[in-house]
Amino acid sequence: MHESEFTDILHTNARSRCEAPQPPEALATPNPLLNGRDNDTKVKVSLIVGTDGRVHSPLILKSAGENQDRAVLDTVRYWRYRPAICNGVPTEAEGRVEFSSR
Repeated sequence: MHESEFTDILHTNARSRCEAPQPPEALATPNPLLNGRDNDTKVKVSLIVGTDGRVHSPLILKSAGENQDRAVLDTVRYWRYRPAICNGVPTEAEGRVEFSSR
């Protein structure tokens, strides 16, 4: 089970503000297999969805141990999205996702 939230990445050379931003749309985001010893294993990861719809720069923000973290990173690297849209143009978006073994 996972929850996601996304924000636009502001670029210093952006000429105009995004009038009607659309967040990335998940196409393939399977859950990683977490095998925590307790029933409340949580891993939080930050990632960027690029203009190509692929995940870039995943980073563990809240660890549940080396094996759990590796499972999460290995899984999210293969996620695919329809990219975020700003003023009709694909743009990068930063996301934070929390995984739970519950």
